Formats: sequence, C-alpha cells, structure tokens
Amino acid sequence: MSRIRYFDHAATTAVDEEVLKEMIPYFSMEYGNPSSIYTIGRNTKRAIEEARKRVSSVINCDAKEIYFTGCGSESDNLALKGVAYANRDKGNHIITTKIEHPAVLNTCKTLEKEGFNITYLDVDEDGLINIEDLKNIIKDNTILISVMFANNEIGTIEPIEEIGKIAREKNILFHTDSVQAIGNVKIDVQKMNIDLLSMSAHKFYGPKGVGAIYIRNGIKCNKIQDGGHQEKDKRAGTENVAGIVGLGKAIQLSYKNLEENNNKISNLRDYYEMQVEKNIPYVKVNGHRDKRLPGNSNISFKFIDGESLLLNLDMNGICVSTGSACSSGSTDPSHVLLAIGLPDSIAKGTLRVTLGKENTKEDVDYLVDNLIAIVKRLRNMSSEYLNFIKNKG
Repeated sequence: MSRIRYFDHAATTAVDEEVLKEMIPYFSMEYGNPSSIYTIGRNTKRAIEEARKRVSSVINCDAKEIYFTGCGSESDNLALKGVAYANRDKGNHIITTKIEHPAVLNTCKTLEKEGFNITYLDVDEDGLINIEDLKNIIKDNTILISVMFANNEIGTIEPIEEIGKIAREKNILFHTDSVQAIGNVKIDVQKMNIDLLSMSAHKFYGPKGVGAIYIRNGIKCNKIQDGGHQEKDKRAGTENVAGIVGLGKAIQLSYKNLEENNNKISNLRDYYEMQVEKNIPYVKVNGHRDKRLPGNSNISFKFIDGESLLLNLDMNGICVSTGSACSSGSTDPSHVLLAIGLPDSIAKGTLRVTLGKENTKEDVDYLVDNLIAIVKRLRNMSSEYLNFIKNKG
C-alpha cells in the first residue's frame, strides 16, 4: 500500500513536532503536581499559567478567564450545564441549533429531562441560521444561546458577531462551540460579545485529551465535577500538565502563520472541488461556498453509499470521513445533512474531506484519481444508478 494520505483534519490532527518537543519534559523531568508548593510543583504550575496566557492572547481575554478541561465535549458540558444550573432562578429557556455537535445536542437533551426548555433553530440549505428567527424565539426566560462557530461536517461559519450582539443587548449569555474554528479563524471574544467558548487541542495540532473553556469574568457557571479546587474551583482533578503545555504551544503556532496557511489550504480545497465536479457527474457540494472553514469540503456522491466509498479509499491509503468522527458508530444519515434539506438517499452518499497544512496538490490529485475510479466502479454495481441511466437515455 502507498503512504497514507490524510484528509480528516476535522476529526483530529497530528501533534506538531514543536508542540511535542515542548511537552516532553513534563512527562519526565518536570513531573511535579501543580498543587504542590515545592519547586517542581511550582514549575508545573508556572507552565500551566504560561499556557493560559497563550490561549488568552489569541482570543483576546484575561488569562484568568481560561479554564483547562479534558476535551471540547467537557467544555461544552461545563458551559451548558454550568450556566443552566447556576441561572435556573432567572429562567429555563436555552436556544441552540439543529446542527450542533453531539456534545451540545446530547447535553441539551439531558437538560430537557431536568426541566429546561430547549429551542433547536432551523438552518437554511447552506447551514446558516436566520438571525430574525433567533430574535423571534427569544423569551423573557431565555438564559443562554449556544451556537457553534463553524460546523464540523459542512464547515459553514455562523454569524457569530451578530448573534453575540443580540445576546448582549438582551442580557442573555452566549456560548459558542469553537472546536473547529480555533486554529482556522481569528476570534476576538470581546468584539464578538462571546461569553463562553469551547476548544479542543487535538483539532489544531495539539495533543488529544485536553481542552479549554473561556468563561467571561462575572458569569455564574457552576462546576459539574466535584473534587479538589483545581482550575479556580471550576474543574476538579490534577491537571494534565503536558497536555496543557501542548495546547498552549499549539494554539500559539496555529495563529503564527494563519493567513498563509488558510490561503494555501483553501486553494487546495477549491482545486479538489473543481476536479471532482469536472470529472464526476451527479455530485453536490454541501455547505456555504464562501462562509466556511478553509479546509472543509463536504460532497454528496449520488447513487453511492458513503461508507463503501470510504472503505475503498482506505484500501488505497486515503483517510477521509463520512461525517463527524463522534458519530461514526451510527448508521443513520447525518443530522447536519438532514437539517440542510438533503434526502436520506443523498445524505448517505457523502464524504467529508478536511485538508491540513501538510497536504499537497499531489495528495489531492491522488485522492481525485481514486475517487473517479471508485465512484465509477461502485455506480456500475448500483441498480439504482443503472436504472437512472437507462431511463435517462
């Protein structure tokens, strides 16, 4: 088999060599518990605080407003449950969207069982919410709006600044799941009126098993994990020092050459889509063509099962996805694709290709060449496709 060609950066990324280099001492020499007051404990505490400053400088907040977690899903849970429980006296209405990550949707389902009223906003065919719909659904007892910054499947970027402005004017807290956006989009929590923001290191060339949440000073947000008083009493448990150091370094690096990397990656994505649309009939590009992440391309291949396409590509050393990695165990069509209006039959034939900084034009050509051959072979085995061609002729 040829070398691996990786096109699933929305699922995870490889740890950057500079990130790994900075993490290594904290697995061995600098192993002190950050809660300890002797020298090696103070050393790890300082490393955590340095990482906190790096994160805060990127999103324009105070370092004291950054709390480290175990992942993006934990950050989402803390944001939604923490705010809901702490502000129950003000109301029980929460607004989100139908295309959120399962970390938000399933947390909302749990809150519904506990008496909270959740409104799930529709999106248009590009995956964008309607601002007027948001305004109209706000109630006197609305305590939180949670809208993801950029969708993990179709890459569409929501009108975050507009949402933040509305939330601030109405005195409603605003959370955004920015797991896919961090490292790809410039984010200013002050300018965008964001009150809570979630992120995960392994989406921007950092390690797995560590995330962070921004919580604006003064916001009432209960802890959801009991234990010690780490992370200013917001998240109990001994800190993952090496992981936190890695997150801090990764976020710093990801914004160092952001514009240059985005231009390169978006040009590759556009080239990929042009080649697919030119050489393979009966395809549909999903998501907004302009308001989207630079490396995201979500394409439905009609008359084909996406999983069969994925497995055939895998046999040729190509890693892609049919949707969210967190939903890969499900046989149901993507809730995101159904929400933008795709019928089941087309949604099931979808591939998500997400490019990263190491991908090349040669990689994309290899992917497209394989797609052309595999799609042709699979369609020739499809009675639905053969009948379609016969009737068309």
